Amino acid sequence: MASTTDPCSFSSFSKCVTKHLNLNYHVDFDSHVLKSKVALTVEVLEDNFTTLTLDTKDLKVAEVTANGQAAKFTLGPKHSFKGTPLEITLPFELYSVCMFVRGQHVIVEVTYETAPNASALQWLTPEQTAGKKHPYLFSQCQANHCRSLIPCQDTPSVKHTYYAQVSVPKELVAVMSAVRDGQKPDPQDNGRVIYHFRQPVPMPSYLIAIVVGALESRAIGPRSHVWSEKEFVDKAAFEFSETEVMLTTAEDLAGPYVWGQYDILVLPPSFPYGGMENPCLTFATPTLLAGDRSLSNVIAHEISHSWTGNLVTNKTWEHFWLNEGHTVYLERMIGRSMESEKFRQFKALGGWKELQESVNTFGANNPLTNLVPDLTDVDPDDSFSSVPYEKGFALLYHLEELMGGPEIFMGFVKSYIQRYAYSSVTTEEWKAYLFTYFKEKVDILNNVDWTAWMYTPGMPPVKPQYDTTLADACIALCKRWLKATEGDLGCFSEADVKTLSTHQLIEFLSLLLQEEPLPLSHVKRMQEVYNLNSLQNSEIRFRWLRLCVRSKWEDAVVMALKMATEQGRMKFTRPLFREVYNFEKYREKAVCVFKARRAAMHPVTASLVAKDLKVDDSQSTGL
Repeated sequence: MASTTDPCSFSSFSKCVTKHLNLNYHVDFDSHVLKSKVALTVEVLEDNFTTLTLDTKDLKVAEVTANGQAAKFTLGPKHSFKGTPLEITLPFELYSVCMFVRGQHVIVEVTYETAPNASALQWLTPEQTAGKKHPYLFSQCQANHCRSLIPCQDTPSVKHTYYAQVSVPKELVAVMSAVRDGQKPDPQDNGRVIYHFRQPVPMPSYLIAIVVGALESRAIGPRSHVWSEKEFVDKAAFEFSETEVMLTTAEDLAGPYVWGQYDILVLPPSFPYGGMENPCLTFATPTLLAGDRSLSNVIAHEISHSWTGNLVTNKTWEHFWLNEGHTVYLERMIGRSMESEKFRQFKALGGWKELQESVNTFGANNPLTNLVPDLTDVDPDDSFSSVPYEKGFALLYHLEELMGGPEIFMGFVKSYIQRYAYSSVTTEEWKAYLFTYFKEKVDILNNVDWTAWMYTPGMPPVKPQYDTTLADACIALCKRWLKATEGDLGCFSEADVKTLSTHQLIEFLSLLLQEEPLPLSHVKRMQEVYNLNSLQNSEIRFRWLRLCVRSKWEDAVVMALKMATEQGRMKFTRPLFREVYNFEKYREKAVCVFKARRAAMHPVTASLVAKDLKVDDSQSTGL
């Protein structure tokens, strides 16, 4: 029997489920609030249903009605990360009908305002934008922040459609994780315009997303536009010009794309993730704008989420690997089709190193390195790492080898998507379907150490033997630097890296980061011959600066802190701050720079960096 509770949510989806939301937002840039009204269509699942519990966080609730009648409501005690339960007493009794017949519906309408420090939202001043003229608003609801935006059943186990009407100043544009459905002047204020949106495909609350800013768009395919401020829109259109090829490749692998449009929005630099798979509108960090399309694999990852994550969803965040492990697997299968099998193997090798770094950071015995962790009393933001991505991929790759190769195992992944489309699943359900699909190979599956893979911390019990063809040059160059004495440094030259691709240069630096710090003389010589300071590719620069700080090159400290604060992608910001913090001479400087820049950071990023630097989080402005 699948679990009917979620340790990260107050709502109980065994009693009722939300089927549809109708949202009305008035975006107020002066007070940094959304003046809001939401109508939730809720399906009853039990008899004698009289109370409804919704998740909220820092919401100012003014009024609640049920089917048009005033309803009593109370806000419970505030939890450190789950927020506050909103208990609604319905003004009448609703009875669900017998099994296999659709249950009764009640429309619950809540009038409310978000808080200026809502954890799902970041309000940017004009100075924080590229254009410097207009303010900007964006949301990030994953994992459990939608409750600071909407009173809802904020759990991935519940899926619903939604419509939205968003009033914004007329010089700005609103976009959402939904199909654009026109705009009209706001009848209440001729200085504003109302944008309409509809999302007809059921999806979990964490995929609701909104952006308001001075946005422009460019067509990049028959069903795709790229959106950003005008300063970046043409650069973004070039960077993501392969989007349609990736989409059609993914459809060949996983089945039809059901979401209609696939747009990409490049956010301001403070966005905390590489990308976010909001349906119809992938969010992307501007750190992907490398100028050579070398970092567009993040878009392949977000496209893959259209099937694994958005269409088939983890039932709770404890099963997050179902979203991310399968998405990395599909992303790399897209890379295999567009590049080669050797490229897929090369990316898998890099992923294994990222997994090793996460395990080292958490500690090999930390239960948060379990593939399926227990998140009772754990903020899911605190558990975020590469573990569900790369440990999940490693398991799927191991099963691929056992079951007969990529074509055979991709057949299972496609069938799994078709079987559980539009629903949410647990690891147990996934495993049961795996055994059903490969019923002729149950003996092999029974020999897999499932406990070690799923419920044991640390690295996986099996290390796949990935092909190293594309990595060999990186490995050889890494070994040369590790073995070099002071007298050998003259043997290095620009020719060492001339034939390396961007991906291989990233891999070379990643390999060095797995070793003991290089002598300071070595990194200085590396700069002399390779001129790595001049490279603006974010993945290269991030690794290079970490390498320099580890080798105690004091000139690199300022550059590392600059990169940590000029953008807010947690993949870069948190390790860069940690590296400087670990350089004892500059520990205080790391803390001072963080405190000075904290107000401009995304609330989730600021909270987690504060924990990394052991800064008292009671000062937090966002959580």
